[in-house]
Amino acid sequence: MRTCWVLDHPAHVRLLAPFLRSGQSNDVLIATQRHEVEQMLEHGDGHIPRRQTHWVERPVGESRRKKAFARWRSSHRFLRQCCEQDEPIQRIVSIGAPLELMAWKSPFLRRKISSITERWYISDTEVNHIAHALARKAATDVVLPTHWDENLDDGFLSSLDGIRLHRLDGLHGHVHLRPAQRPSSVSQPPRVLVRRLLGNGVHDSDELLALPDDMLDGLQVTSADEERYTGDVWSLDRQLAAHDAVITQSVTLASEAALLGTPTLLLSRAERGFLERLESEGHPLFRWKKACEGDEWKNLHAQFLTGIHLTDALEPEEWPNTRQQLAELLKAELID
Repeated sequence: MRTCWVLDHPAHVRLLAPFLRSGQSNDVLIATQRHEVEQMLEHGDGHIPRRQTHWVERPVGESRRKKAFARWRSSHRFLRQCCEQDEPIQRIVSIGAPLELMAWKSPFLRRKISSITERWYISDTEVNHIAHALARKAATDVVLPTHWDENLDDGFLSSLDGIRLHRLDGLHGHVHLRPAQRPSSVSQPPRVLVRRLLGNGVHDSDELLALPDDMLDGLQVTSADEERYTGDVWSLDRQLAAHDAVITQSVTLASEAALLGTPTLLLSRAERGFLERLESEGHPLFRWKKACEGDEWKNLHAQFLTGIHLTDALEPEEWPNTRQQLAELLKAELID
């Protein structure tokens, strides 16, 4: 089945890479112009196959409605050209990016690309309400984790009448990560990977918390800030496991690091079902959801620093085979 894969975020590139490797040679990509996504595709040899790629703008910041409309129109034009020049595209697979699902039809006309009969929307982020509302208008299949928190999704799950719903038992990180070997001892001073976000994401204004300058005192810091990471973007997951701890504003990176057994301090007001699952299953995730001040903050920070030395006591849940679950849904024979 010829497929258009939508790559909107670096974590989505990692997640979909094994399915791209097992896909058809005439599959196509629609990729968002984000620095890390561009790096991953440019340096993807051995990780992700080279495919015809159409680049689109991220609809954030000023004039985001105008950007979204332009992206819809641009993606429709690209899909139509692909279908006219080669075997028709039959499926679109998107993670949290609904505009390409809508692009199977023209934004100006009722004309649709009739060959695209499957439009898959995959999400693990309940609060992405605008994307959910748009996806509901165009998706034929929706994939949600079993830990999805319906209290946060603005009625999305309950409104999927006529859309095929599929459930995954696991986090997205369970698909593309592998249980990793942790350092046998803690470095002195501890090696900590720190990731700050730019703050221009859809939810950042409501969720982002500043990192206090003094919280990194006495630590050996590796900076992996958004769009400023100078290391190999494809080995970042291995860096998460190789460090003694992680401090981040990113819920995605926090979930990946905690899954790999690395003590992780997440500074964010974000609420996600997968964060609750990580905590309930005993992964080393420390969450702080308000200004970093006062005795309560100092106590949590001290617990995190102590936890760096206690990872041998962790007994998290068994790793679920979420990768194979998703492969079966997408009818993919994975090639490792």
